[in-house]
Amino acid sequence: MQMPKPSEADKERFRSAVPESPDVVVKPMFGNLGAFVNGNMFAGLFGPTIGVKLSVADQQELEANHQTQPFGPEERPMGGYVGLPQSWQDDAEQTAEWVAKALENVAKLPPKAPKEPKAKLPKK
Repeated sequence: MQMPKPSEADKERFRSAVPESPDVVVKPMFGNLGAFVNGNMFAGLFGPTIGVKLSVADQQELEANHQTQPFGPEERPMGGYVGLPQSWQDDAEQTAEWVAKALENVAKLPPKAPKEPKAKLPKK
């Protein structure tokens, strides 16, 4: 599986769509970017595609009215996420609106517990 690399313009478009909040963290993920609230990802960048985790009602509305796309690797798209329409790449306002809806949806989830560090194996 080839991981698509976003351009610097894609990364900037993603960062500008993510609402500014002290609870929001944008960090690298496998050469792409993810936006998190309380440790849970609400939006991600996979190559040029921005994917969002919406409520069921919002996802149904988006998919019924716009040409969305799968989000993630073609062989295994990420469940629960929908890729925003490619035609929105130049529509910052509409993109930001749906990223904000994803933040609102995921902010309702309980905080993700930090993972326990793995025990180091003794050296031979």
